[in-house]
Amino acid sequence: MPASADGIVWNVPNRLSAARIVLAILCFVTICLEWYLLSLVLFVIASATDWLDGYWARKYNQITQLGRILDPFADKVIICGTFILLGAVEGSLVPAWVAVLITARELLVTALRSLIEGRSMDFSAKWAGKWKMVAQCAVVILSLWRLGRAAAWQPPSLVLDNILILMVLVAIISTVYSGWGYVKLAIVMLRPADNTTDSANSTNA
Repeated sequence: MPASADGIVWNVPNRLSAARIVLAILCFVTICLEWYLLSLVLFVIASATDWLDGYWARKYNQITQLGRILDPFADKVIICGTFILLGAVEGSLVPAWVAVLITARELLVTALRSLIEGRSMDFSAKWAGKWKMVAQCAVVILSLWRLGRAAAWQPPSLVLDNILILMVLVAIISTVYSGWGYVKLAIVMLRPADNTTDSANSTNA
């Protein structure tokens, strides 16, 4: 018996993406309540669902149009949201302008993806974007851990602080680098065909 349309749309990967949005909201609430260690646990679980839904979709060929929208949307909600909140918390070691940079990059890439995929061209995530996500997640985890230690009246850790500052720098670099890569790709893909052909002919001449 064929699966229902609802069953196809709300498959395991899409349910995991939806769960990630719920976890993101809970994470935001706990950050506002200064329950940083609980926020850390929620963020780690949410990050794990990001890996799991992608793995499941590829392994069992459950990639859907809804999933192509829902998965990156869930990623942007939790990453941009946590960085915005951490940027407002004293002692997070996450400057507010970093949250602005990350949010601006995500909005730009989303706009480019919407424009290009609207023309039936592939603009899926690249490896630079995946490593950017890893670096950003590391910053959130380390920052929440630092805030959780401070809330528990534990002494500051110079090692933790140095690692966190280093990862913030890595996240900044990877955010800018991957964003610029998408911009260059978009310029090439949106270039009129006749211009592309002329450029190719000039190169071969």
